[in-house]
Amino acid sequence: MARTARSTARKARSTALLTLALGLVLTLGLGTATAAPTREEPLRDVVLVGNSADGTVSFLDARTYRNLGTLDVVPDLEEILSGMDPFRRAAYEIVRQQAGGDKFVDDAHLSPDGRTLYVSRGNLGDAAAYDIASGRRLWRTHLAGFKADHAALSADGRTFVVSAISAGKAQTLDTVTGRITGEFPTGTYPHENIYSADGKLIYNMSIGVTSMPYALDFLKGSRRVTVVDAESLRVVRTYPFDKGVRPAVITPDGKTMYAQLSYLNGFVEYDLEAGRTVRTVEMPYSAAGAALKRDDYPQNSAHHGMAMNGGRQDKLCMAGTIDDYTAIVSRDGLATDGFVHYPQDALPYWAVTGPGGRHCWVTLSRRGEVSVVDYGTAEEIARVKVGAFPQRERTGRVAEDVLGGLTPQ
Repeated sequence: MARTARSTARKARSTALLTLALGLVLTLGLGTATAAPTREEPLRDVVLVGNSADGTVSFLDARTYRNLGTLDVVPDLEEILSGMDPFRRAAYEIVRQQAGGDKFVDDAHLSPDGRTLYVSRGNLGDAAAYDIASGRRLWRTHLAGFKADHAALSADGRTFVVSAISAGKAQTLDTVTGRITGEFPTGTYPHENIYSADGKLIYNMSIGVTSMPYALDFLKGSRRVTVVDAESLRVVRTYPFDKGVRPAVITPDGKTMYAQLSYLNGFVEYDLEAGRTVRTVEMPYSAAGAALKRDDYPQNSAHHGMAMNGGRQDKLCMAGTIDDYTAIVSRDGLATDGFVHYPQDALPYWAVTGPGGRHCWVTLSRRGEVSVVDYGTAEEIARVKVGAFPQRERTGRVAEDVLGGLTPQ
C-alpha cells in the first residue's frame, strides 16, 4: 500500500514536470509547436466612385489614377421593382422624378479589410453589402421612408450610418448582418453624415425639401446640423441654418466647419464652439452659372463638393457645380489659389481628398469623368473615365486578391 502510494505520487510529479516543460517550450516559441505568424493580405489605396445612374461603383487606383474596374450594386434591380406593391412603386416613381432620373448609388464605403462594399442605394431606399470578389449580395436592408442618402462608416467598420432622407432621420446598421441597430432625429431631408476625427461624434446635415421652389424657401423645413454621440446616438447639440447645409468639412479639432449652403455660390466658415458664421465667401460665377435661375440649380445646389488637404490642412477644394470649375482655396485668408475650368455643363458634383492628402478628386457628373486636381499647384493632373452620372466619392483600401471580381471598364 505504501509503495503503491509513493509510486503514484512519483508518477504525478513526473507528469506535472512534463506538463510544465511543455508549457515553457510553447511559451518561449521553441520546437515544432510554434504558431506561424498571420500574413496580412496586401491592400491597395483606391478612390471609390458611385456611378448613380449606372448602379455601379468604380474603383480607381489612388496612385496611378487607373480605373481598376466596376462592381454592379443593383444586380437585383428587376427583382426589387417587380416585388413592390402599388403604393411602394408609386413612391419609387415620385422619388425618381424628383431626383432627375435613376439614382441607384448614393454612397459607397469599403470595409477595413478591403473585401466588402457597403452601399446606400438612393432611389431604392435601402442599403446593401457586397462581397467584392464574387459580387454576391451579403445583405439588404430597407430604410425608413423611400430614399437612402449620404452614408458614413465608423473607423472600426462595424457601423454604417445612412440618412433616411424622406423619414427625417438617420439610421445605423450593423455591417455584418445589415440589422438596423439605432436611429436619431435630424432636420428635414437629412443629407451628409460625418464622423468626428476621434470617432466620438456624428454630424448630420439637413437640406430641407429641395423640390419646393425658392419662393417657398421658408416652407422647406428645418435646415440644421445635428450632432450626436456616436455610441448612444443621443443628440448633444444642434446648429440651425436658414439654408440647407450641403457638403461640409470639419477640422480635426472640432472647432471649425466649412460648409456649402443651398443657393450660395460659395461657402461659409462656421465657428462650432460659438455656434455662428464667421465668414461667408462668395465665389465667382461663370457666364452659364450667372444665367441660371435659382430654381434651375440642381437640387438647390450652386456649389456642391468640398474637401480639405492632408498634412498641413491649409487648403480647401471647392466643386463649383453650376460654374463648371474646381477652386483651390487657402484657409489663411480664404483666398483662391487657382481654378480648373471644365467644359460647360460638366456639373462638378462632389470632391474628396485622395490617399496621401495631396490631390482632390472631383466628379464631373454629366461627363462621366473624375478630375484629379493638385492642391499645391491648383492644376488638373489627371482625368479618369468612369460610369454614368458619377457623384459621391470615398477613399478606402481594397484587398488585391478581390480585384478579379471587378468588371473591366
